[in-house]
Amino acid sequence: MTIITQYGWAFVLLLLLGGAAMLVFLERMLALRRAQIDHADFLRGVFNALDRANADEAIMICEETPGPVAAVALTAILHRKARRDDLREAVDNTARTEISRMERRLISIAVTSQVAPLLGLLGTLMGIVRIVTALSQHAPLVQNTDLTSGLMQAVVATIAGLLVTIPCHVMYAMLMVRIERLVLEMEASASEIVAYLTREDTPRGAP
Repeated sequence: MTIITQYGWAFVLLLLLGGAAMLVFLERMLALRRAQIDHADFLRGVFNALDRANADEAIMICEETPGPVAAVALTAILHRKARRDDLREAVDNTARTEISRMERRLISIAVTSQVAPLLGLLGTLMGIVRIVTALSQHAPLVQNTDLTSGLMQAVVATIAGLLVTIPCHVMYAMLMVRIERLVLEMEASASEIVAYLTREDTPRGAP
Protein backbone atom coordinates (compact mmCIF):
# COMPACT_ATOMS: atom_id res chain seq x y z
CA MET A 1 0.00 0.00 0.00
CA THR A 2 1.53 3.30 -1.09
CA ILE A 3 1.57 6.43 1.04
CA ILE A 4 -0.89 8.04 -1.39
CA THR A 5 -3.31 5.16 -1.11
CA GLN A 6 -3.01 5.10 2.65
CA TYR A 7 -3.08 8.81 3.50
CA GLY A 8 -4.28 10.54 0.33
CA TRP A 9 -2.97 13.16 -2.09
CA ALA A 10 -3.47 16.01 0.37
CA PHE A 11 -1.04 14.48 2.83
CA VAL A 12 1.62 14.05 0.14
CA LEU A 13 1.18 17.66 -1.00
CA LEU A 14 1.51 18.84 2.58
CA LEU A 15 4.76 16.92 2.96
CA LEU A 16 6.15 18.51 -0.20
CA LEU A 17 5.04 22.00 0.76
CA GLY A 18 6.40 21.65 4.27
CA GLY A 19 9.76 20.43 2.98
CA ALA A 20 9.98 23.26 0.44
CA ALA A 21 9.11 25.85 3.09
CA MET A 22 11.82 24.50 5.38
CA LEU A 23 14.43 24.72 2.60
CA VAL A 24 13.44 28.32 1.85
CA PHE A 25 13.62 29.18 5.55
CA LEU A 26 17.10 27.73 5.95
CA GLU A 27 18.39 29.47 2.80
CA ARG A 28 16.93 32.83 3.83
CA MET A 29 18.17 32.49 7.41
CA LEU A 30 21.72 31.82 6.23
CA ALA A 31 21.56 34.73 3.77
CA LEU A 32 20.30 37.12 6.42
CA ARG A 33 22.92 35.95 8.90
CA ARG A 34 25.66 36.67 6.35
CA ALA A 35 24.19 40.12 5.82
CA GLN A 36 24.34 40.91 9.55
CA ILE A 37 27.43 43.03 10.23
CA ASP A 38 28.66 45.50 12.83
CA HIS A 39 27.46 48.55 10.93
CA ALA A 40 29.05 51.02 13.32
CA ASP A 41 32.50 49.47 12.88
CA PHE A 42 31.93 49.24 9.12
CA LEU A 43 31.04 52.92 8.85
CA ARG A 44 34.08 53.90 10.90
CA GLY A 45 36.28 52.14 8.39
CA VAL A 46 34.52 53.85 5.47
CA PHE A 47 34.69 57.28 7.11
CA ASN A 48 38.37 56.85 7.93
CA ALA A 49 39.11 56.10 4.27
CA LEU A 50 37.07 59.09 3.12
CA ASP A 51 38.75 61.35 5.68
CA ARG A 52 42.03 60.51 3.97
CA ALA A 53 40.43 61.40 0.61
CA ASN A 54 40.77 57.77 -0.42
CA ALA A 55 37.45 56.96 -2.03
CA ASP A 56 38.87 53.89 -3.77
CA GLU A 57 39.63 52.28 -0.42
CA ALA A 58 36.15 53.12 0.86
CA ILE A 59 34.62 51.57 -2.26
CA MET A 60 36.75 48.45 -1.82
CA ILE A 61 35.60 48.12 1.80
CA CYS A 62 31.97 48.30 0.66
CA GLU A 63 32.47 45.80 -2.16
CA GLU A 64 34.13 43.28 0.16
CA THR A 65 31.42 43.58 2.84
CA PRO A 66 28.14 41.66 2.37
CA GLY A 67 24.73 42.96 3.24
CA PRO A 68 22.40 45.92 2.65
CA VAL A 69 24.39 48.37 4.80
CA ALA A 70 27.43 48.00 2.55
CA ALA A 71 25.24 48.26 -0.55
CA VAL A 72 23.72 51.62 0.41
CA ALA A 73 27.14 52.90 1.55
CA LEU A 74 28.62 51.95 -1.81
CA THR A 75 25.84 53.76 -3.65
CA ALA A 76 26.35 56.86 -1.52
CA ILE A 77 30.08 56.91 -2.19
CA LEU A 78 29.63 56.42 -5.93
CA HIS A 79 27.17 59.37 -5.96
CA ARG A 80 29.17 61.49 -3.50
CA LYS A 81 29.56 64.36 -5.97
CA ALA A 82 25.82 64.58 -6.69
CA ARG A 83 23.42 67.06 -5.13
CA ARG A 84 21.98 66.07 -1.76
CA ASP A 85 18.53 65.27 -3.20
CA ASP A 86 20.01 63.14 -5.96
CA LEU A 87 22.30 61.40 -3.49
CA ARG A 88 19.39 60.67 -1.17
CA GLU A 89 17.28 59.35 -4.05
CA ALA A 90 20.05 57.02 -5.22
CA VAL A 91 20.49 55.69 -1.69
CA ASP A 92 16.73 55.21 -1.26
CA ASN A 93 16.51 53.29 -4.55
CA THR A 94 19.30 50.97 -3.43
CA ALA A 95 17.61 50.51 -0.05
CA ARG A 96 14.36 49.46 -1.73
CA THR A 97 16.26 47.02 -3.92
CA GLU A 98 17.99 45.52 -0.89
CA ILE A 99 14.70 45.14 0.99
CA SER A 100 13.21 43.33 -1.99
CA ARG A 101 16.27 41.07 -2.12
CA MET A 102 16.00 40.23 1.58
CA GLU A 103 12.30 39.42 1.25
CA ARG A 104 12.87 37.18 -1.76
CA ARG A 105 10.96 33.86 -1.60
CA LEU A 106 9.34 34.75 1.74
CA ILE A 107 6.00 34.80 -0.05
CA SER A 108 6.28 31.04 -0.53
CA ILE A 109 6.37 30.49 3.23
CA ALA A 110 3.45 32.86 3.77
CA VAL A 111 1.38 31.13 1.09
CA THR A 112 2.22 27.69 2.48
CA SER A 113 1.08 28.75 5.96
CA GLN A 114 -2.28 29.80 4.50
CA VAL A 115 -2.76 26.88 2.12
CA ALA A 116 -1.69 24.09 4.49
CA PRO A 117 -4.78 24.12 6.74
CA LEU A 118 -7.01 24.19 3.65
CA LEU A 119 -5.20 21.16 2.25
CA GLY A 120 -5.59 19.49 5.63
CA LEU A 121 -9.32 20.18 5.51
CA LEU A 122 -9.47 18.83 1.96
CA GLY A 123 -7.70 15.65 3.08
CA THR A 124 -10.14 15.32 5.98
CA LEU A 125 -13.12 15.62 3.66
CA MET A 126 -11.60 13.09 1.28
CA GLY A 127 -11.19 10.69 4.20
CA ILE A 128 -14.84 11.17 5.14
CA VAL A 129 -15.87 10.56 1.54
CA ARG A 130 -13.80 7.39 1.62
CA ILE A 131 -15.70 6.19 4.70
CA VAL A 132 -19.10 7.04 3.22
CA THR A 133 -18.17 5.30 -0.03
CA ALA A 134 -17.12 2.16 1.83
CA LEU A 135 -20.39 2.14 3.77
CA SER A 136 -22.54 2.64 0.69
CA GLN A 137 -20.76 0.10 -1.51
CA HIS A 138 -20.06 -2.68 0.96
CA ALA A 139 -22.81 -2.42 3.56
CA PRO A 140 -23.76 -4.51 5.42
CA LEU A 141 -20.47 -6.39 4.84
CA VAL A 142 -18.24 -3.38 5.38
CA GLN A 143 -15.01 -4.30 7.14
CA ASN A 144 -13.34 -2.40 9.93
CA THR A 145 -10.29 -1.79 7.74
CA ASP A 146 -12.42 0.15 5.25
CA LEU A 147 -13.61 2.45 8.01
CA THR A 148 -10.30 2.83 9.82
CA SER A 149 -8.38 3.60 6.63
CA GLY A 150 -10.75 6.45 5.78
CA LEU A 151 -10.72 7.68 9.35
CA MET A 152 -6.92 7.53 9.42
CA GLN A 153 -6.70 9.54 6.21
CA ALA A 154 -9.00 12.21 7.64
CA VAL A 155 -7.15 12.51 10.95
CA VAL A 156 -3.66 12.43 9.43
CA ALA A 157 -4.55 15.14 6.91
CA THR A 158 -5.84 17.43 9.65
CA ILE A 159 -2.75 16.89 11.80
CA ALA A 160 -0.41 17.33 8.85
CA GLY A 161 -2.07 20.60 7.89
CA LEU A 162 -1.54 21.97 11.39
CA LEU A 163 2.02 20.62 11.60
CA VAL A 164 2.88 22.51 8.41
CA THR A 165 1.05 25.78 8.98
CA ILE A 166 2.23 26.37 12.56
CA PRO A 167 5.99 26.11 11.82
CA CYS A 168 5.49 28.20 8.67
CA HIS A 169 3.97 31.01 10.74
CA VAL A 170 6.90 30.80 13.16
CA MET A 171 9.52 30.69 10.39
CA TYR A 172 7.95 33.65 8.60
CA ALA A 173 7.88 35.68 11.82
CA MET A 174 11.52 34.86 12.59
CA LEU A 175 12.64 35.95 9.13
CA MET A 176 10.62 39.16 9.26
CA VAL A 177 12.17 40.09 12.62
CA ARG A 178 15.66 39.67 11.16
CA ILE A 179 14.73 41.65 8.05
CA GLU A 180 13.24 44.49 10.09
CA ARG A 181 16.43 44.64 12.17
CA LEU A 182 18.57 44.81 9.04
CA VAL A 183 16.30 47.46 7.52
CA LEU A 184 16.65 49.65 10.61
CA GLU A 185 20.43 49.31 10.51
CA MET A 186 20.44 50.05 6.80
CA GLU A 187 18.30 53.17 7.18
CA ALA A 188 20.40 54.46 10.07
CA SER A 189 23.62 53.83 8.15
CA ALA A 190 22.22 55.50 5.03
CA SER A 191 21.32 58.61 7.00
CA GLU A 192 24.78 58.72 8.58
CA ILE A 193 26.71 58.40 5.37
CA VAL A 194 24.48 60.88 3.51
CA ALA A 195 24.94 63.39 6.33
CA TYR A 196 28.69 62.77 6.28
CA LEU A 197 29.02 63.21 2.52
CA THR A 198 26.89 66.35 2.40
CA ARG A 199 28.84 68.23 5.05
CA GLU A 200 30.60 71.19 3.51
CA ASP A 201 33.94 70.32 5.12
CA THR A 202 33.82 66.66 4.12
CA PRO A 203 36.51 65.46 1.70
CA ARG A 204 34.80 63.76 -1.26
CA GLY A 205 37.58 61.32 -2.00
CA ALA A 206 39.89 61.10 -4.94
CA PRO A 207 38.71 62.97 -8.04
